[in-house]
Amino acid sequence: MSDAYDHRAVLSFPYPDQRRAQVVHDAIGVEVGEIDDDRSTADATLTDATVEVTVRAHDLVALRAGVNTWTRLVETAETVAANAES
Repeated sequence: MSDAYDHRAVLSFPYPDQRRAQVVHDAIGVEVGEIDDDRSTADATLTDATVEVTVRAHDLVALRAGVNTWTRLVETAETVAANAES
């Protein structure tokens, strides 16, 4: 990921177990690189039972939009994973 972006936000989502974190990471991982634009980009990583999404942007408006988008994607993945388990 390029360091040419002026702004960065790291979103950390801890889960009770590695399995749930893996499910969420896999669900959002398909979007990495697909919804980037000329103003922002994002990456998702999985470490133990925590998913981290790093959003980078050239300006604060794009950073806010990226954070909102990725937060919604994670929330949707969490909801689907919880419903699948019940």
